[in-house]
Amino acid sequence: MKNCLVTGYRAHELNIFGQKHPGIPYIKQAITAKLIPLLEEGLEWVITPGQYGVDLWGIEAAIALKEQYPELKCSIISAFASPEEKWKEDKQEYYRQILREIDYYGVVSNQPYSGPWQFAARDDLLFRKTDGIVLVYDEDAGEGTGKFYKERALKKQQEEGYEYINISSEDIQSMVGEAAHDMDSEVDSFFGE
Repeated sequence: MKNCLVTGYRAHELNIFGQKHPGIPYIKQAITAKLIPLLEEGLEWVITPGQYGVDLWGIEAAIALKEQYPELKCSIISAFASPEEKWKEDKQEYYRQILREIDYYGVVSNQPYSGPWQFAARDDLLFRKTDGIVLVYDEDAGEGTGKFYKERALKKQQEEGYEYINISSEDIQSMVGEAAHDMDSEVDSFFGE
């Protein structure tokens, strides 16, 4: 896989309403764990729609990986111009910071939001330009944005061999469990146990 789409839930679908939520680092860690083997096999681009949630946390994870994998490029392809315009100021600043760190930013429609056709056009482009997807989505945890991406990716997988990599809530929970275990080990060694 040369070009990978990273997407999944929007923040509000996970009941995450700020950047300090304790679950965000684990989501990023789970994405990083899926991206590293792809990078070892020649991944060149991580591309995301850039919506607030998994898209931005995924691109942040990819940006952090550029230290180890300087050849990696990161891109956001938005459905329309200035998607962050109606966001709260702190989220706008967070988005603009990410835009300063990526290699390419593009929009499918140069006008502001005018209809769902912009999202459909963006998604068509994203699936055409990528070889596979890392999707943070768990049907058992409830439906969300990822349902559409999963259905489309699996259809494309059958037709063209598109690679589908899922990150479930269990995958993220295992990251939390590992961190708790590591913390227990640190505490045990601190107390000489």
